[in-house]
Amino acid sequence: MDELDAVIIGGGACGLMCAVQAGFLGKQTLVLEKNSKPGAKILISGGGRCNYTNLYSSSANFISKNDHFCKSAFSQWTVQDTISFFETYGIEGQEKTLGQLFPVTNNAKDIVKVFTELSRELGQEIRCNADVTSIEKISTGFRVRYLLNGSEATIDAAKVVIATGGLPVQKMGATDFALRAARQFGMEIEQTAPALVPLTITGKDSEWFAELSGNTVFCRVWNDRISFEENILFTHWGLSGPAILQISSYWKPGEQIFINLYPKEDISEQISQDRISNGKKTLLNFLAGIFTRKFAEALGKFLPVDKNLASLTKEDINKITQLIHNFKVKPAGDKGYDKAEVMRGGVATGNLSSKTLEAKTVPGLFFGGEAVDVTGWLGGYNFQWAWASGFVIAQNL
Repeated sequence: MDELDAVIIGGGACGLMCAVQAGFLGKQTLVLEKNSKPGAKILISGGGRCNYTNLYSSSANFISKNDHFCKSAFSQWTVQDTISFFETYGIEGQEKTLGQLFPVTNNAKDIVKVFTELSRELGQEIRCNADVTSIEKISTGFRVRYLLNGSEATIDAAKVVIATGGLPVQKMGATDFALRAARQFGMEIEQTAPALVPLTITGKDSEWFAELSGNTVFCRVWNDRISFEENILFTHWGLSGPAILQISSYWKPGEQIFINLYPKEDISEQISQDRISNGKKTLLNFLAGIFTRKFAEALGKFLPVDKNLASLTKEDINKITQLIHNFKVKPAGDKGYDKAEVMRGGVATGNLSSKTLEAKTVPGLFFGGEAVDVTGWLGGYNFQWAWASGFVIAQNL
């Protein structure tokens, strides 16, 4: 192999974009990918359909100790740049909901194919089954040691890019490599936690949630920091669905979350109207007209569902209003990294230049993608960060 400009550790979204963009600039890179094929998390994202960006992506959709850190990368590589890049190589996007963009083919393999074909055309090698064991600083740059199909190998390069992702999902090859490498070079780590992850319910209410498993309800879910309006899904172990995954990134153990089960209407007003026209209707039948019958029946644990609307007292209506519009849940925990979409926290942004993503104290060492303390919402945002950070790093190799 000709003299390398950089070794890119990790053949996911950030690493693949970095290799291709470096190739456009005439730079020679080698991607070392632990799995047997590149783009493992791309292939499973969005149920194998790959929600590859979001039309409304901005720094406001990301969690970081430094909210401004990602702005430079997003100004260098915009959502329109992502759309144009994929369109150039045959991927037309279609919006599903809330700005989420998927390939019209609904096939994540098409996204990965763009990168594998471009890498081949540009002479950028992707070496799979390559498990990096160490990085060492040497006079000419870095020495990277790795196992290739079980055999030890080394390679030297002027620069190294760490794009190995976060801690989810272990069966996809996820490790703490990026965090260990950062610590090795004296960098700080923002505390990590599973994000975009289902929440668990235990104790006296767990059976109530479990019996509703499979029911979805469009809700507004909030805490004192943020709110989201999307579906929630009841499961046999607690709560999932888009709104729950979103709020989970802002939830801390021991905290409550609040759920408005009927966010588009005022339930007390609707009861008042229905009392006039159909006072004999039971509260159960009234609720079954809003929710599923099963969910309406389950609310009977908390509400006088056998009463007809005309006989509901002021106290009853207040109780109904509070429960429906201000349903309180105190999750016991979350389902962990293997059920999380992404990792919150990571390599502290203070270690890196926001303009280049190069380590301030280790020239030639770059971090991008999920490994960095920049965590997006559900819906294509994390891919946008991966593409942008890969592009930015490539410009500076």
